[in-house]
Amino acid sequence: MTGPLSRGCVLLTGATGYIGGRLAPRLLDAGWRVRCLTRSRSKLAARPWTDRPGVEVVECDASDVERMTKAMRGCVAAYYLIHSMEVAGREYAQRDRMLAQAFAAAAARAGVGRIIYLGGLGEMGDNLSEHLSSRREVEERLASTGVPVTVFRAAMVIGSGSASFEVLRYLTERLPIMVTPRWVQTESQPIAVRDVLRYLSACLDHPETLGQTLDIGGPDIVTYRQMIHVMAHALRLRRRVILPVPLLTPRLSSLWVHLVTPVNYKVARPLADGLRNRVVCRDNTVHKVLGEPELDVKRAVMLAVGRVEREDVETSWSDAGVMPGDPGWAGGQVFTDRREVVVHADAQRTFETVCKLGGEHGYYEADWLWHLRGVMDRLVGGPGLRRSRRNPRTLSVGDALDFWRVIQLERGQRVSLRAEMKVPGDALLEFEVHPLADDNDSQPSERECLLVQTARFKPRGLLGLLYWYAVLPMHGYVFRSMLNGLKREAEQPPKQQG
Repeated sequence: MTGPLSRGCVLLTGATGYIGGRLAPRLLDAGWRVRCLTRSRSKLAARPWTDRPGVEVVECDASDVERMTKAMRGCVAAYYLIHSMEVAGREYAQRDRMLAQAFAAAAARAGVGRIIYLGGLGEMGDNLSEHLSSRREVEERLASTGVPVTVFRAAMVIGSGSASFEVLRYLTERLPIMVTPRWVQTESQPIAVRDVLRYLSACLDHPETLGQTLDIGGPDIVTYRQMIHVMAHALRLRRRVILPVPLLTPRLSSLWVHLVTPVNYKVARPLADGLRNRVVCRDNTVHKVLGEPELDVKRAVMLAVGRVEREDVETSWSDAGVMPGDPGWAGGQVFTDRREVVVHADAQRTFETVCKLGGEHGYYEADWLWHLRGVMDRLVGGPGLRRSRRNPRTLSVGDALDFWRVIQLERGQRVSLRAEMKVPGDALLEFEVHPLADDNDSQPSERECLLVQTARFKPRGLLGLLYWYAVLPMHGYVFRSMLNGLKREAEQPPKQQG
């Protein structure tokens, strides 16, 4: 390997996402300087590799050609790892075309040597799904300004935290008997995320990959039905009963996935739609240049399940996407529910208790009401309470926590959660921990602190006002119970905590 930081600079988009968040440290390990283009500097700062030498961060929207051009100057290559299907919903294809065109224009103006893109694998022709057709259009737009493009086309990526893997895992865990669409019989060639990252990084050392389109897949060609059985074995579950029926359309399938798994329908729809196409490598050119894949399906699934069980998920599909800061509370009416309680425990212990909210741990009190709210949210298209988080004990800016998103975090002091549930307005839930001074002493106490819980809601129109007043009676019980539950949990001796 070349010495540290001696190989030039590459631009990386999608650094807060699933693939980009894992690719960055591998590029650094290989001696490259990495300039990350991101919408949110604070979100990217939560990644453990961002303080390494050779990392630059440029805060910029990918639609701003002028700022992207400045960010790309001096880069030998630019990774395009942007996908807007979750952010833009039904308009994701149109937005993807626009962003790819802007990226290609900026790369040409900046004199970038090449663009590297991870697209979708699938049969060629006019019968492509909307999802795969969009990926092909992105390829064309990226190449439209004359900058050489290296395209890697992959099918399902197997790795802890990937959307496809999470769908497969949750379906297998929760449904011992499945009534499935016909696409469970469609063949695909999944690839381990480890192999994807190796190909994306290694191509920089191989100029012969310039302007090439390379199909990448693992050594196995399998059906989705077979992958369910592989997953059941990895999870140590009984073999699943699978009953394919012709009535489940991609739309119905995506709604079904939305209700059963943490993946919402905006992501599930293009994934389900794409599975109607056979996704198998047409040639193995990549093997001659960059080597063969290292992991088969069984090994890839076992490794991914192991990481989930060890709570060692490096990145997650839910990390990606727009993460607004605090909603614009200025202007308009804002409702506030503020509560506080003295906790007979130190501030650090209390803050750690707050950080365990949600997920499998629950909300300390009135869990059945939170689950009811989650079910209601899922029924109207929201994420509900089934969206997983990377770690059940710690939080970072950008993390998904059920139907919340962490937007601000000051370790040991404050955490702010923005609601991503379906509500007619903007909702924020914030926790602050303040150490209290000992009696007759100005120094912070190691025995007690003040826990402040604040809920804010900015209604959107008349419907928002009606919503606030409708749920107000429940807030008195739910928020008070949660605060008291946090107090009791924090005050428990360490050996009694779960």
